[in-house]
Amino acid sequence: MKKELNNFAFIDSQNVNLGIQSMGWKLNWGKFRIYLKEKYGVSTAYLFLGYMPSNQDLYSSLQKAGYVLVFKPILPGENVKGNVDADLVLQVMIDYNNYDKAIAVTSDGDFYSLAKYLYEQNKLLFVMSPYVKTCSALLKIAAKEKIIFMDNLRKKLEYKGKNEKAPLKDET
Repeated sequence: MKKELNNFAFIDSQNVNLGIQSMGWKLNWGKFRIYLKEKYGVSTAYLFLGYMPSNQDLYSSLQKAGYVLVFKPILPGENVKGNVDADLVLQVMIDYNNYDKAIAVTSDGDFYSLAKYLYEQNKLLFVMSPYVKTCSALLKIAAKEKIIFMDNLRKKLEYKGKNEKAPLKDET
């Protein structure tokens, strides 16, 4: 009997959202969660994002889609940018013994050390970056051959309109 995969995804939501939008489309987050589960055996998908009370309906729909939401508080008057890097790295390490492999979904070079460490420990399934042109060169170096890009997933994962679940709104 084949062992069921137990991989975890750690998703920098704003980085992914902006990267996908830079290519002229919006991600259907519901389809993306199903894709991660079916194609890569992702049992837990953490989605890191800045918290804004006005987005409660969005958060509920993301939870229904199967994401574990990890919020970074945004202070009143603060530039609306949920910088989640430290939270994501901490969660990867807290759960280190709970997953077989990790998928880091980001283009941010700040995750160089994390990708390098996971690669060296044979715990990195891959880094998934929205777009090859906006992906940090440092991240590409750290992940080596374990990096894939989302630009070819538009047909599978594009949000096409109101008949689908809402995509993550631009947080900028």
